[in-house]
Order: sequence, then C-alpha cells, then structure tokens
Amino acid sequence: MNSPSETTTSDGSRPPVAAGTTAGTGGRDPARRKRVRRDQTVPPWAFVVPALVVYAVVVLYPSLAGVVYAFTDWSGIGGFSFIGFDNFRTLLDDDRALESVGNTLMLTVAVVVVQNAIGLLLALGVNTTIRSRSLLRVIFFAPAVVSPVMVAFLWKYVYNPENGAGLNGILGAIGLGGLRQDWLGNPSLALWSVAAMVIWQYAGYSMVIFLAGLQGVPVELHEAARIDGAGTWQRFRYVTWPLLAPALTINLMLSTIGGLKLFDQVYAATNGGPGTSSETLSTVLYKEAFVYGKFGYSTAVALVLALFVAAVSLVQLRYLRAREVTA
Repeated sequence: MNSPSETTTSDGSRPPVAAGTTAGTGGRDPARRKRVRRDQTVPPWAFVVPALVVYAVVVLYPSLAGVVYAFTDWSGIGGFSFIGFDNFRTLLDDDRALESVGNTLMLTVAVVVVQNAIGLLLALGVNTTIRSRSLLRVIFFAPAVVSPVMVAFLWKYVYNPENGAGLNGILGAIGLGGLRQDWLGNPSLALWSVAAMVIWQYAGYSMVIFLAGLQGVPVELHEAARIDGAGTWQRFRYVTWPLLAPALTINLMLSTIGGLKLFDQVYAATNGGPGTSSETLSTVLYKEAFVYGKFGYSTAVALVLALFVAAVSLVQLRYLRAREVTA
C-alpha cells in the first residue's frame, strides 16, 4: 500500500503540486512554517516593557539625576541652584577627600593582590583527589555569602584588644604577646586590618572562579607535559597558568571594582577612623550627604568615583583581554 507521500494517479504519475506547496509537507510551505516557529520564540513586548520601565525608574533616573545634582548646591531638602564646577573644585581642595583617594587605592591594591593569590592557592589545593575537597570548598566559600556588615562586626570582636579570645588573646597564648596591637585603633594599622577582613571574606569567592578555570584545563595536556618530563611547577607555568587567563581576568575585574567602591566593612568597622586613616571615597560621599547634608557635593564625589572605577576597569579589561590572546 502506498503511503500518502507516494500517492500516484491512475496512469502511474504523481499528481501536480499546487503553487506555494511542497510535496511531502502536507501542502504547507516549509519556509512559512519556520517563519511562524521563529516568530513564536520572540518574547512579547508585554513582558519586556515592564522590566524596562522598572530599570528606568530604579537605575537610569537616579543616575541621571545624580549627574545633574553634582552641579548644584542641593542640601537634600527644598530647592537648589546650579553652581557649575564648584563642587569639583572643592573636591580638589578637600584634604580629607584627597587622602581618601590614596586610602582607596592602597586598599584596592592590597585586596586585589592578596585575595587573588590566596584564592588561587585554595583553588589549587581543592582541585585534587583528596576526599574532603567538597567540604573544604564549602568552608572556604561560606564567608562570601555572609553580610559584609556582619563580617565587620565579627572582626571588630576579633580585633578587640580587650578580648581574651580574640586575635591578641591568641597571640599571647602562643607566646607572641609582643605582637599584640590595637588593630582598629592604631592609625597605621586600621586600613590594613580592614583589608584583612575583606580578603578573608572574598578569597573563597576568587577560589570558586579559579577552580572553574582549573577544571576546564584538559587533562591530556598535563599528561603530555608529564611524559615530556615537565615537573609540577613547569606544568603549572606553561600549561595551567596560560589557560587560567579568562578566570584571572574575571577575578581581577571583580576584586578591583569591589575594592574601589568598598564601603560596608570600612563604615561598620572603623567609620573611616581613627581620624581619616581608613577613610575611603565611599565613606566620604556618605558622610557628606547624610552627616553634613551636602548632597550636591556628595553626588559630585560619587560621579568622580563612578568615572574613576569605569576608567580603571576599562583599561584593566583591555590589558587582560590582550593577555588572554597572547597567553
């Protein structure tokens, strides 16, 4: 018995195919069916427009309003008048703001270098066949999901010089009492103490990204290098490290941006003190707005910070992307 696609006329020939149809397709144009199927996958505007409206109200409008307020003397209440670039001139003459720029840069460099170095070492350690590797990954990553403010209060307890169970107590118990310090009260140590708590919290985050990169390295390359006589360091230097370039780019970008706009831990742990020794640009703009009521000046500081973060990130991204190509 002939199938429907093999139907013939009484003289053995196939019946003529109507214009706009194709044999074996049930009289439907395949191109038209593909077009209909493709149109059905396009999300309706009814789902897109609400998201765009929310984004415009929550993100775009405040951002554009902040740019406008940066050129005004707005105090947060009532009207305002445009004063041109006076806020930016004040910023250049503000010793506290200029000192905060240096603190922000030093804090960022410390966080970026140490956090990623520790994250890489942790990733190499748990990317092995040890039986506890899954548990260790969870333990190392756990601080990253804790609130930064909670982490700051936890480390204030650890740093408390009067706390016998804190860092000073541990140093005294192991015979290193001479190293005990007022970690958050000493102007020369406060900034680095904040950096330590940030590194402790986010080193596991960097570890996860590096671990994903390590697991993407083909095992065959290591086996070939081992057969050629390459040692552990040589395999890491010439096989693993070049293939970790994308993961390194992501980690450096995230840690740099996070360090430049760091606020929560600094404000909760030291409030920028003692004095201005741990002040950052983020804490300066917060205080100018909500302590001194200079919203126009604070938005100018925020605009400078945003442009600075964007510029540093773009330069860093271009360099790291170029390195990925040559690695």
